Amino acid sequence: MRLFNTMAMQKEEFVPLEQGKVKMYACGPTVYNFFHIGNARPLIMFDVLRRYFEYRGFEVTFVQNFTDIDDKIINRANEEGLSSGEIADKYLAEYRTDAIGLGVREATFHPRATENVDGILAMISKLIEKGFAYQSGGDVYYRTASFADYGKLSRQPLEELVAGARVDVAEVKENPMDFALWKGAKPGEPSWDSPWGQGRPGWHIECSAMAARYLGETIDIHCGGQDLIFPHHENEIAQSEGCHGRQFVRYWVHNGFISIDNKKMSKSLGNFFTVREAAEAYGYESIRMFMLMSHYRSPLNYSGDILVQSKSALDRLKTAAVTLKHIAESGSDVTNDNEVGFINSLEGYRGRFIESLDDDFNTADALSVVFELVRECNRVAAGQNPSKEFARAALEVFDEFNGVLGFIYVDDGESGIDEEVEALIEARQTARKEKNWAEADNIRDRLADMGIVLEDTPQGVKWRKQ
Repeated sequence: MRLFNTMAMQKEEFVPLEQGKVKMYACGPTVYNFFHIGNARPLIMFDVLRRYFEYRGFEVTFVQNFTDIDDKIINRANEEGLSSGEIADKYLAEYRTDAIGLGVREATFHPRATENVDGILAMISKLIEKGFAYQSGGDVYYRTASFADYGKLSRQPLEELVAGARVDVAEVKENPMDFALWKGAKPGEPSWDSPWGQGRPGWHIECSAMAARYLGETIDIHCGGQDLIFPHHENEIAQSEGCHGRQFVRYWVHNGFISIDNKKMSKSLGNFFTVREAAEAYGYESIRMFMLMSHYRSPLNYSGDILVQSKSALDRLKTAAVTLKHIAESGSDVTNDNEVGFINSLEGYRGRFIESLDDDFNTADALSVVFELVRECNRVAAGQNPSKEFARAALEVFDEFNGVLGFIYVDDGESGIDEEVEALIEARQTARKEKNWAEADNIRDRLADMGIVLEDTPQGVKWRKQ
């Protein structure tokens, strides 16, 4: 397997620190608002990367943090008249609702910054002891000039970064590029005891401390959006390598931006759509399909039309799955030569699926293999008396692919008929056999009112939600 390593700016063969195991860290959300479509991209894509490693037999320890103390949270708390903790809890719950909706699995660990203050304090103390940090009033800053490799991830020399730095006049720093590890307490803000007085952690140190606690001093993969390369990930490197004296991350994996009208989607620009808004209009699964249909490093341009296309593509896969399940249950017991040839070709689909994902985690190419499989399945299924063996063999591979990409995961009736719909369809079939066409039409209309569309096929009645 080869991954594009941002540090090397090229694809590199993935070799884990420990054979058969992968240690992954992903920067999670700052929980002060609903998250937008751009935030959903790393959430979905690195969920798939984690699933793929597991599919290939690796034991994955995946850590995704929650930043639950931050200036944005404090500001939101003041706006809503709640405490910072209440705001964090509120929007963390909303995040979980959307993450589940997007089919994203729980990480192995979901640490919260406020639960790791002791580890953060210990790390800051060690950085001060080693000369990488210094106290200034009630604050503590990282001394960027002390870290010789500062800027190596973003490829920006320190002098150029200094020239472009914006500095708060209230800050007392040795260097404009020095960044806060600990912020002295301000009236009305949450704070913790520390050797430097009451205060709270800076954003960057939180991830360094949590990665070390749950994964160790060196990890295999650190992932996130391109916007985190500088300063967040650059600062994580400086903190972690300064503290521990060893390489922090072996592979840096970053996803591309999502744009609206070719401008990066962001809350600061106000040009964003929340996942919740998009899901209400198009469904969560359509959002996930939208992300899967492009390479994770490619830029994406968001629009409602794109999500409509994604939903249409998803419906083709769902329809094929329903057809195969029906044949697997009620198809012929005799497998013909054409079907035997198809069954023998399945290993080739599996090989090309793996080949696509081994090449820098190319979900777009992997998904094209899925659609090729579905087209061939539809061709064979259209034959006379398709067999159970054909359908079951096809479903096994289809389900494998779905287990990695996760394009179908909502049981919305398309993969299993609930009792009410089942009873109505059976009643309609009885009416048709008795040539009671008026009753059959009435039942079809009732199902339509429920959002159920029936399709009479040679393999029996199929249905889908409108």
